[in-house]
Amino acid sequence: MKNFGFLIAFFLLSCSPIRPHSGVSSVPFSIEEAVDSQSRTEENTHRDEYQHPVETLNFFGLLPHMSVVEISPGAGYLTEILAPFLVREGQYSMAVSRVQQNPPPFVIENERKLQDILLRNEEVKAKTKFIPFEPLDNRNRTKRDFADLVLALNSFHNWVAKGEVASSLKFCRDILKPGATLGIVQHRIKEGQKRVPKSGYMYEKEVIGLVTKAGFKFVGKSEINANPKDTSDYPEGVWTLPPTLRLGEVDRRKYESIGESDRMTLIFKKK
Repeated sequence: MKNFGFLIAFFLLSCSPIRPHSGVSSVPFSIEEAVDSQSRTEENTHRDEYQHPVETLNFFGLLPHMSVVEISPGAGYLTEILAPFLVREGQYSMAVSRVQQNPPPFVIENERKLQDILLRNEEVKAKTKFIPFEPLDNRNRTKRDFADLVLALNSFHNWVAKGEVASSLKFCRDILKPGATLGIVQHRIKEGQKRVPKSGYMYEKEVIGLVTKAGFKFVGKSEINANPKDTSDYPEGVWTLPPTLRLGEVDRRKYESIGESDRMTLIFKKK
């Protein structure tokens, strides 16, 4: 993986003062309570219809005492749920990549949103950990065999596009305890349907094959995040659909009526 400077969050979260937030609430005792928290943003709660956070996290076997690592948290949709839920008994960690010195605007905006999420609660901010998402070696001294659950949500296609599937899955294996869980949610295109390059979609069998080849055992799948309205054949790939809506006002109502992408939801175990 490329040698760039650490994500902006490393610096912002380490030096920014705690700011009061009107939505701060008590630490949740259940996934349902975390999802229903009044401290979550309206932007994220609107996505629950398609992300199905309660069902998805229960399917992955999330428990409050676990050490959970989320790969590439983006703008923090899951961070908003996982970080408070795990603060009492467990551990929430973000595995973040290195980026160029002048990151694109969406990366800066995502880091701003992540910072805001963690600054709502001093205890959550203090306990959340950041680890480099790169091979464990002399430069990355992240502990091995410590995670109960690693989550990779809608990031597998990025590993493929960058030619980093093998190294990314090795990282997941290295940090997971023996027998622990890797949970993957990924934009899905139907088998036999022609895939446009760099569309963000992948075939389910393809993902299962790549992960099992890397030394994981495929345990099962769920249709929790399926969306039969998604035809997977859009001019800007998956980013044509919400929440990105890359085409702007062009056919906006059409794409909003489809909703977010059809997604595979897969469980693997470290052998």
